Amino acid sequence: MSVPALAVDPFDEDFLSDPAAHHAALRDAGPVVWLEPIECYAMARHAEVSKALGDHGTYCSGRGVGLADFSREAPWRPPSLLLEADPPLHDRTRGLMNKVVSLKALQEVRPLWSARAHELVDCLLEKRRFDAVTELGEAYPMLVFPDTVGVPSEGRDCLLTYAAAVFNAFGPRNAIFEQGEAAAAHAVGWVANACRRESLADGSWGASIHDKAVDYDLSEAEAERLVRSLLSAGVDTTVNGIGIMMLAFASFPEQWARLRAEPKLARRALDESLRWDSTVQTFFRTTTRAVDVDGATIPEGSKVVLFLAAANRDPRRWESPEQFDLTRATSGHVGFGHGIHQCLGQMVARLEAELVLEALIPRVAEIRLAGEPVRRLNNTLHALASLPVEILPA
Repeated sequence: MSVPALAVDPFDEDFLSDPAAHHAALRDAGPVVWLEPIECYAMARHAEVSKALGDHGTYCSGRGVGLADFSREAPWRPPSLLLEADPPLHDRTRGLMNKVVSLKALQEVRPLWSARAHELVDCLLEKRRFDAVTELGEAYPMLVFPDTVGVPSEGRDCLLTYAAAVFNAFGPRNAIFEQGEAAAAHAVGWVANACRRESLADGSWGASIHDKAVDYDLSEAEAERLVRSLLSAGVDTTVNGIGIMMLAFASFPEQWARLRAEPKLARRALDESLRWDSTVQTFFRTTTRAVDVDGATIPEGSKVVLFLAAANRDPRRWESPEQFDLTRATSGHVGFGHGIHQCLGQMVARLEAELVLEALIPRVAEIRLAGEPVRRLNNTLHALASLPVEILPA
């Protein structure tokens, strides 16, 4: 069976400004399509995207999870030992990180992170009007995460710039990439230095990665790359996750009222908001063999772009997918990926979102938009640059 060809460029600025407007066409064209502008196969339906993410043997990550094929061109920076690695290397690196970013570790930091959330909400309640991206989505993770990882205090703003550049690099070398790379020139050097053992505070997660590296047969340089991956996974996606969650509640005020009536639903809020408007829009894989997808053959060595956000709104999988609904069973959404490469920072993101909500729920009666949301174009993320909101005290 031939593969439908579409003249769709997922890195065109019009597409990146409003990806959801194009997702139905991608899903309806077929289980697998050929995107002519980037000469790449694509999947946008939930069933195929989820299956590909779960089959790391057929759809490998070691050749890059962006458009570039690392077997044919050099990556812009040393590949991630988690996101861009396959077993058996991935088994070792993920095993180490699961020891560091563990449930026990999160329980230990929870009291401090909770206190910081309440302090920040105190300030926001005094203001009533604020930017939910810069003054909450960015501000809260930066209050807790860098200290936990143990990076130096001076220059921490580099983390935001660096993370945005990392996700831009998964696309082509377009104007968005060039602008992000130029903006992150200083940040790249700062992050490289911050990941060294001598730069990390004793007792921190970053120091623990270095301390455990020898047990997993990893070098000092590899330990630095793992700290770098932790910084990438725990900043920009969390920043945007909190921002999108606030946008969801402002757009669906009845869901905020429901949450206030049933605070236990807080644990569902981030997952449903990421299903509704996925922070990470796409990731790529490379086929290790010729693979049949519903009668169509993708040749060995082909790049395949997986539209996570399109899968998360696939009406074949979700009822009324465009609605944000806290009562929805979100199990199976791919906002954090799926399979062995599921997002390392997802437990961090969930805890931060839960603590922010715990501070907001008893004290905020309503969340309203106070201006138009402004998107920040990124080759991989559906990111918010600004979200003016007003909160009404309970």
